[in-house]
Amino acid sequence: MTINRRQVLTATTALLSAPVWAQSSTFPNRPIRIVPFGTAGGPIDALARAYGEKLQQRWGQSIIVDAKPGASGIIAADFVAKSAPDGYTVMMTLPLTHVNNAILQAKLPYDPVKDFTPLSMLATGGPMLVARANAPFNNLKEFVEFAKKKGAMSFGTWGNGSSAHLFGELLKRQAGLNLVHAAYKSEAAAHNDLFGDLLDFAWANPSTAKAQTQGGRMKVIGIAGTRRVSSMPQVPTFKEQGFQGFDVDSWIGMYAPAGLSTEIQNTWVTALREITLMPEIQARLSAFGFEPLGNTPAQFMEVFKADYPRVSELIKAAGVTPN
Repeated sequence: MTINRRQVLTATTALLSAPVWAQSSTFPNRPIRIVPFGTAGGPIDALARAYGEKLQQRWGQSIIVDAKPGASGIIAADFVAKSAPDGYTVMMTLPLTHVNNAILQAKLPYDPVKDFTPLSMLATGGPMLVARANAPFNNLKEFVEFAKKKGAMSFGTWGNGSSAHLFGELLKRQAGLNLVHAAYKSEAAAHNDLFGDLLDFAWANPSTAKAQTQGGRMKVIGIAGTRRVSSMPQVPTFKEQGFQGFDVDSWIGMYAPAGLSTEIQNTWVTALREITLMPEIQARLSAFGFEPLGNTPAQFMEVFKADYPRVSELIKAAGVTPN
């Protein structure tokens, strides 16, 4: 599926003018389901639970975090897209489900614009390239030198088409390396094989990298995205190490199904933005390597639209062929 800027703008207009379901003005009056990207226990699952706790305190309703892993987030996104647009099912996700998949997949069971109501982009950030603590390289220059001598190296990510996958392929092309990608259902699954000597390197979110580094199992080689992160400020970006094209940020966003009433959308947006401003939530986001944001639906869509050309260029530069 290839979506150009005109299609995104047209779909956005259609979304805003679409009829909505009749909904109760007493929202919420029953339990709410948050579907996170990835597996239970993963970073987005953990953040969904942190937000869920605050929402439960705010609204007095149970918050169920219901992970539906697999297929690079397609299963989870499709479930939410086909849920009732009543505000009781939402998704916390990464760009993979709504940007990368739409560019890379010829056919998706959902439309990333027409089938969703944007709520808020909660934070932005980037993944880290990591290796075992005993790896014989400590920065990207040493990594490239080692990879050329070895001849072939394998790396793991949390899905085909993910930012980590694209950055790995871009590094392969830029440095002229033989790097073989392995897609996993979760970050943790890839790291298990990394520690088991089945992979040569992997990618990680900063909170995982920090914990595993402090535990003596992992070292961090560099961070993709536009900036260093406060949780590990000593880790330089790819750009700082002389590699171009890696300054594309990831983000965490919240979506509801299309057709959500403006009243309930506003209820969600207000809650999410105020929760994102809480010091303890900002600390959790920063610990995961994300810069807290909490923008409006309109601002969310502006970033979303701008991401298409950036991610398309990254996909092209990485040499990844759409399916």
